Amino acid sequence: MTHRNLLDLAPGRKSPAALLARLANPGVIARLIPLLPALAALAPHGAHAGDATALVQPRTMAEIIKESRPTDWRSLDPDNTLYLELAGGRVVIELAPRFAPRNIANIKLLARGHFYDGLTVERVQDDYVTQWGSDSKPLGKAATRVPAEFVTSGRDLAVTPLKDPDTYAPLTGFADGFPVGRDATTGQAWLTHCYGMVGVARDTDADTGNGSELYVVIGQPPRQLDRNITLVGRVVQGMELLSSLPRGPAPMGFYADPRQGARIRRLVVAADVPGREQSRIEELRTDTQTFAELVESRRNHSEDWYKVPAGRVDVCNVPVPVRAAR
Repeated sequence: MTHRNLLDLAPGRKSPAALLARLANPGVIARLIPLLPALAALAPHGAHAGDATALVQPRTMAEIIKESRPTDWRSLDPDNTLYLELAGGRVVIELAPRFAPRNIANIKLLARGHFYDGLTVERVQDDYVTQWGSDSKPLGKAATRVPAEFVTSGRDLAVTPLKDPDTYAPLTGFADGFPVGRDATTGQAWLTHCYGMVGVARDTDADTGNGSELYVVIGQPPRQLDRNITLVGRVVQGMELLSSLPRGPAPMGFYADPRQGARIRRLVVAADVPGREQSRIEELRTDTQTFAELVESRRNHSEDWYKVPAGRVDVCNVPVPVRAAR
């Protein structure tokens, strides 16, 4: 590649520093490395050769998280967080009221009425879902039918978009920490069935879900379910407690004997738990430049182990990091 060819890659950019900033792509970087001495010679007077190297070396996801700022993180809202308590520990579920307010309100009623306490995990289907709850226990004050919330209006939804093509949605990205699909033509947006997402089981009728039976994705993202089932949130901590359970032997992963399923000690709204017993968790905000850089680090891995950068990323292949509150 000649110097002229290099400059042609960024029409209108005359500054080598600006050029390098735009070319922060591992595939191009590999071709640029031998030319760094020449690029350094083109830099403004007083610049050092090392400056050019620093500009073209992307950070890994681990480095991005380590060097993030406190303002890049947000605490979970206790009123929109659930604790699913199992014998093995606590599963923390962040709810998404922007996308399914009515279903979430009903789930909170069920939780506050102790509906889930003492029930069991009734289904664990390999590479698909873990499901818990009951379709026969009285619901107390909760509604027996809740309108489906497969989609919501995306007109005023702040989305950090992905530029990569997607099989199931015209556009994808992240909003409020959740993976989303959206359609600019219809103005609709919806949560996507990525690993760890929590949904409301239903019957054939779209409005037969009420939150009495919930499931979490434990395998390859079943994106064909998008816009067909109401998603209400995602597991942010304790996923291993649900994904490692014994698979059910009956069709669709159900347990032939309900007593085989893991017992639920309780499912509670975090706001109803004393402060000292709450899980103090922070989540990386998805509306920050730090998250945008993290997405790019997943699109083009710069770790030494990778030899061929993918050049694209799927919405379900971008993790939203969490950490203990600081």
